[in-house]
Amino acid sequence: MSNHMSKRLLGAAAAIAGTTLLLAACEFPSMETEQVGYRGTGMEEVKNPRREAEKRDRLQAPEPLPPTQPGGGRAGDVYENVQVVGDLSITEFNRLMTAMTEWVSPEQGCNYCHIPDNLASDDIYTKVVSRRMMEMTKHINDNWSDHVGDTGVTCYTCHAGQPVPEYVWFKDDGPPQAGGMAASRAGQNIASASVGYSSLPRDPFSAFFVDEPESIRVIPTTALPDGTNPRNIMDTEKTYGLMMHFSESLGVNCTYCHNSRSFVAWESSPPTRENAWHGIQMVRDLNVDYLVPLEPVYPESQLGPHHRDAPKTNCQTCHQGANQPLYGVSMLADYPELDRIRIRDNGVPDVTRDELEAPAAEPDGAGEDPEQMFDELPGEGPDGN
Repeated sequence: MSNHMSKRLLGAAAAIAGTTLLLAACEFPSMETEQVGYRGTGMEEVKNPRREAEKRDRLQAPEPLPPTQPGGGRAGDVYENVQVVGDLSITEFNRLMTAMTEWVSPEQGCNYCHIPDNLASDDIYTKVVSRRMMEMTKHINDNWSDHVGDTGVTCYTCHAGQPVPEYVWFKDDGPPQAGGMAASRAGQNIASASVGYSSLPRDPFSAFFVDEPESIRVIPTTALPDGTNPRNIMDTEKTYGLMMHFSESLGVNCTYCHNSRSFVAWESSPPTRENAWHGIQMVRDLNVDYLVPLEPVYPESQLGPHHRDAPKTNCQTCHQGANQPLYGVSMLADYPELDRIRIRDNGVPDVTRDELEAPAAEPDGAGEDPEQMFDELPGEGPDGN
């Protein structure tokens, strides 16, 4: 074979390899597009039918437990240390505990939140946390109907059969960085699932989903700079990172909440934008009042790798890639017991990790990578709360 022919074959092989690599980044099969606004305005939703089918198979509510009739006396009078569901009857109480075990720790069993020989004890951190999460569930259903509507939430909405929800977040400084002129990357230019693997700042949550949040509004209202807009390019990049999170978390395009003619105009935006606004306020409320205060309770292995902070919620925690959690299926009607949870006047735990035990097999280094999921914890036994 001539040298010229060899070069041509090598060139063709390189071209084929390059084309294959480029196509590997494309989605298949062909996409489906739904028009959601006037023609020619770009108001459309684009979805991958294969991925949609996979999500719908995964995001399914479990079959409800058989209903029960009140009986056996009041749980708070029969069992010890029942603080938030004491008004349930024994039969209702046992049904709810069975459901929660199925929702949160189906493999670990009751011992994930209870000490086997003393179910009334609070000397295990998972019980202290779960009690506060029950109050949080009641708080969401009672006070955030502007976002969750009549669908509401249960423990399963976020946990989906796992002891720790798959999608939680910690403050994230990114991997170690060289010093000198390369000392600061401003948290960006490192691929991260939190912002759709874009080059935007990898932690948009610390700025917007905690106490004293920064403003998300960065679009100016004038054509030319006039000194009235205090926002800069870095603020804009963080905002766009947050928007990428919304899109990934709900499995939607920008036009799900915005009008392509003017992203900033509320009067021409779809109703979903107002619902999303309430969702942002709700996430902040839950992090500030329920999740961040639990930091002293968690063992070190369950805290974030950079700031030793508690796991927190964002949109993906509940939505998990669907525009409505569990595609809008409500589990509340099947579990009226959840509506009778009592929220204590001061439910913030006053114990610390040094005073509490961990489940039988606590995972090692669960917080080493903010994008790595927690391991499951083994355990078995009867339940109670």
